[in-house]
Amino acid sequence: MVASEFPLPDVGEGLTEAEIVSWRVAPGDTVTVNQVLVEIETAKSLVELPSPFAGTVQELLVDEGATVEVGTPIIRVNSAAGSIDLQAPVSDESAWVGPTDTNDHAPRAAAAAPGAPGSVDAAAAAPAPTPTPAQAAEQEDKPGAVLVGYGSAGGHATSRRRRPAPLPTPDGSAPAATDPQPARPAAAALVSVPAASASPVIAKPPIRKLAKDLGVQLETVPGTGLAGEITRDDVIRHAQQASVFRNIETPEWPTDREERIPVKGVRKAIAKAMVESAFTAPHVSVFSDVNATRTMEFVKRLKASPTFAGVRVSPLLVMAKAVIWAVRRNPTVNSSWTDKEIIVRHYVNLGIAAATPRGLIVPNIKDAEKLSLLELAQALEQMTLTARDGKTQPAEMAGGTITITNLGSFGMDTGTPILNPGEVGIVALGAIKQKPWVIDGEVRPAFVTTVGASFDHRVVDGDVASRFTADIAAVLEEPALLLD
Repeated sequence: MVASEFPLPDVGEGLTEAEIVSWRVAPGDTVTVNQVLVEIETAKSLVELPSPFAGTVQELLVDEGATVEVGTPIIRVNSAAGSIDLQAPVSDESAWVGPTDTNDHAPRAAAAAPGAPGSVDAAAAAPAPTPTPAQAAEQEDKPGAVLVGYGSAGGHATSRRRRPAPLPTPDGSAPAATDPQPARPAAAALVSVPAASASPVIAKPPIRKLAKDLGVQLETVPGTGLAGEITRDDVIRHAQQASVFRNIETPEWPTDREERIPVKGVRKAIAKAMVESAFTAPHVSVFSDVNATRTMEFVKRLKASPTFAGVRVSPLLVMAKAVIWAVRRNPTVNSSWTDKEIIVRHYVNLGIAAATPRGLIVPNIKDAEKLSLLELAQALEQMTLTARDGKTQPAEMAGGTITITNLGSFGMDTGTPILNPGEVGIVALGAIKQKPWVIDGEVRPAFVTTVGASFDHRVVDGDVASRFTADIAAVLEEPALLLD
């Protein structure tokens, strides 16, 4: 046996330090290859460090809560002779995050595979059986957590079901042979749907009362129950998403007059990025009110489609597809500024701003312009689950080209978002609410939202900003435009 010290590695993006959040082993424990040793928090995310060797833990060299520099020894292990050289520099992030997910419909960024260190339980990835009415009723009393940046969606168990083969998508692709539905584009039927024909909300009286007590508008909550019924879990989850800005319960005043929170980790990185963005790029913002009734109808059609069975669908999915479409028509908004040149990117790494318990992060979907609607929905879902579990890796937040922030999940109508550093455009989706809307000279009820967007005025002129935002609004008003 050889006593070896394990130095804190650089898990990617040139990070210089990290905080030891929690040890997963103790002195005297026997560790195996790929067993998680410790959870650390970098300036961007939580990362689990698996062991590259087998042996016995001799000593933990750093206490939990301590911030140490890369290269500092953090654990001493009696390992077998001939094991991996622990002093060798680590430049490949994949050496520490485990195998990547080979699912073609998952995001292109690195993600832990089922059963690997840092992943969810392998059993959770197995196909879920169709619940009976009794089981569905029982599941209503099991609340779950959902990433607030994604919008309200189904429960955790539903998201782990087997994903079917792709069927009709707004890009006009043909349905798979196994589809029992007629071969037609999913959005085409929306052209003839009247603006006032939104389907009624399906919810039992106790659920309606709960929603009223929590201040949740049922029209904005996608139902996950049988036949699209809104469950107790759906309402609670939707309310929890807004708790970042609007607490469900009012706590007592703390006994301490002041609380001091160290500025470190993700919060330190957020502060630095926001100051850099706000005082470097001259921001300009535009807004547009939108009749999103057909988007809501489109979302309900997708949720009822066998193609999207087991996949979370929300207005954010349509918004994401709309942004990609608008970028293709207005490529300047998908650029970066370097003082010497403007780099226009002809690909879309679509960022989704996500508020998590540890702060704001912006993971992005690589090459989102290449994804079908189904693949995009699956990528959004996987991103949500990964962020919710605190497993988002630095590589998944690097290289973004344009960002969406879903203010509607907090019940906000709109806002003036600050640009993600390195990008020149960010789009805000407000809450979708039923409001009076004038159609052909008559006032009718409609689902209305506000699209807001901020741009770097060094790159994006007012006409481009307006056309880009108008294109997004046009798709939300008529998703069938995606067929183009």
